[in-house]
Amino acid sequence: MTYMELNKKANQKVEVECRECKRKTRHLILASADISGSERLSWDYEMHWTSSSQIVQCQGCETVSFRRVSSDSENTPIQVGPNEYVDDELIELFPGPIQSRDPLSDSHILPSKVQRIYEETIRALNGTQPVLCGIGIRALIETVAKEKRASSRDLYGKINDLVSHGVLTQEGADILHKLRTLGNDAAHEVKPHSERQLGLAMDVVENLLQGVYILPHHAKSTF
Repeated sequence: MTYMELNKKANQKVEVECRECKRKTRHLILASADISGSERLSWDYEMHWTSSSQIVQCQGCETVSFRRVSSDSENTPIQVGPNEYVDDELIELFPGPIQSRDPLSDSHILPSKVQRIYEETIRALNGTQPVLCGIGIRALIETVAKEKRASSRDLYGKINDLVSHGVLTQEGADILHKLRTLGNDAAHEVKPHSERQLGLAMDVVENLLQGVYILPHHAKSTF
């Protein structure tokens, strides 16, 4: 059963990543189509879901975008306080704020397999393909670990091997473990992550590629 209500969230203000301001700004919801529904998965269990499609306008530069927020009862709520939880929502923006992300200017320095996976992941990110992008991020980490001869059988161990080999700091490994989990969710649970999460994840991966390949290459050629 499905219900729709028009402009239920109109005139509300929300924080949105603005593609023109290049940061999160306050946006006004000009109009919305708010849909909710349920689906019986078994005789004793029913899944509930909501989706809000919104026309939003930045209150700084006045750019207009389309925003969609969706969630369902299958997602685990996110804990934001000792006794406070919020729904795990998927937020999509069209056009996306990171759709024009360029690959690293020195990506040609990367080993061929690493370069190919990296550039395909960038294309998935720019093409608003969050599941494929999440899988690509995990594949990038695993490919770097294999290329650096990490010997463990699973990715968790390979990341830790990079620390013992002096390729990564422990702080860097902790961040990669978070990205490993993100990639696992995309690959095994077909879970899309938000553009903001994927953009931050790509920032971390690009720092890894800079530190492992690009900066050492320039240092060797310069000194």
